[in-house]
Amino acid sequence: MLDNVAFDNEKYISEQTSEILERVKMFNNKLYLEFGGKLLFDYHASRVLPGYDPNVKMRLLQQLKDSADIILCIFAGDIERRKIRADFGITYDSDALKIIDDLREWGIEVTAVVITRFDNQPSAVLFKNKLERRNIKVYTHYAIKGYPADIDIIVSKDGYGKNPYIETTKPLVVVTGPGPGSGKLSTCLSQLYHEHKQGKNAGYAKFETFPIWNLPLKHPVNIAYEAATADLRDVNMIDPFHLEAYGKTTVNYNRDIEIFPVISRVLEAITESKVYRSPTDMGVNKVGFAITDDKGACYAAKQETIRRFFRYRCEYAMGVADIETVNRAQVIMRELNIGESDRKVVEPARKAAEERRAGKGSEGIFCGAALELKSSEIITGKNSPQFHASSSLVLNAIKTLAGLPDRIHLLSPQIIDSIHNLKKNILGAKNPSLDLEETLTALCICAITNPTAQEAMEKLKELHGCEMHMTHLPATGDEGGLRRLGVNLTTDPNFASKNLFIK
Repeated sequence: MLDNVAFDNEKYISEQTSEILERVKMFNNKLYLEFGGKLLFDYHASRVLPGYDPNVKMRLLQQLKDSADIILCIFAGDIERRKIRADFGITYDSDALKIIDDLREWGIEVTAVVITRFDNQPSAVLFKNKLERRNIKVYTHYAIKGYPADIDIIVSKDGYGKNPYIETTKPLVVVTGPGPGSGKLSTCLSQLYHEHKQGKNAGYAKFETFPIWNLPLKHPVNIAYEAATADLRDVNMIDPFHLEAYGKTTVNYNRDIEIFPVISRVLEAITESKVYRSPTDMGVNKVGFAITDDKGACYAAKQETIRRFFRYRCEYAMGVADIETVNRAQVIMRELNIGESDRKVVEPARKAAEERRAGKGSEGIFCGAALELKSSEIITGKNSPQFHASSSLVLNAIKTLAGLPDRIHLLSPQIIDSIHNLKKNILGAKNPSLDLEETLTALCICAITNPTAQEAMEKLKELHGCEMHMTHLPATGDEGGLRRLGVNLTTDPNFASKNLFIK
């Protein structure tokens, strides 16, 4: 495993902050800055750029907090259909609440929440009520007839003029949301409309991370962005507007390039001047200048592309993704000349499952798991009547890290039997074996009286950032436990039970 550092966070903060402040000055100290990507916990960036702090944007924003208001946008339709943020396994509305809490922990208050394309959807109304009763200002913006083609309607009292104006007091207004399609751009432009109606020369810019405009079009880091957005059908492209305007080759992606003529016309209609000549001009993105190890970033990006392929295959098996997304991810892998086996933990996990099957006959479903420690050592685990495969793997991994022999038992047999009895005979579970969350709870109990278990438990934090693969989709308790440990998990699209309903 490469444990190198390929990114300089301090250089990035310095250069990105300087660029933002220049944009604020450019628009007479009133800039609406749309945050593309995730404001907090940007794990995609940290996976493709080793050393990138997932909260570096928050650190940057904290330096500007005395000059910045925060507006949080969420699309009413995402609330209604309970869209999930995959890396946390929570809905977008829950993530919006989490963002507000997380910002408060950093000493930053959200100025307002905007529910976009609001049409009195029942779940959106409940969400609005919940926030307002906790004294959070909520605004509702509406779908605009003729958007995005009819500029005359959009930039009028019947378009942006129908949206209520959000009061802000700071020169910088950061507009963010739980994910793509939250309505951030529309909110920025709506605010610009109202500001200019009041005679204020406010401006717009977009805080960008990916694709990285000053890396080659086919650079693995940029291709990994295509893999991450395969479900959205995003494609990186040379920015033709920038090339024509300046004779320079820069990289952007299809949606920004396609919508640029519309945004440009809207901005011109609002400001009565030509603000930007290309979508690259609109972006504020200094990520490429802070990459310190291109080779390390390329390797990490290729690994992320493989992880995305596995995720889409599993989502397809669960009915969440379509086959076109899976095929698109596979094409992207071929473009990088990589395959499943280039992920080091895949074959050992499958081999562990086969060994388990060979040792116990052909009945039942046998799961294997493998994890790569930061020393590059591969640890494996298998399911058994006592433990899920992920539980066995984690116990084996922390024993290895603690230098304990395999024959040492970290968990008391009496505690294991007691949990099995509770699950099977009292709670009526069909499979009493311990998932990872149950195993970690049992380990914590045993550590009270067993110094060896305590020593091993202390090694759990060293699993953060390790790569792991399972041959079957994880149970809820396994997935939750691995997410909390910070393991980068992939799985084969196989179900661990033939039952459709898991009790």
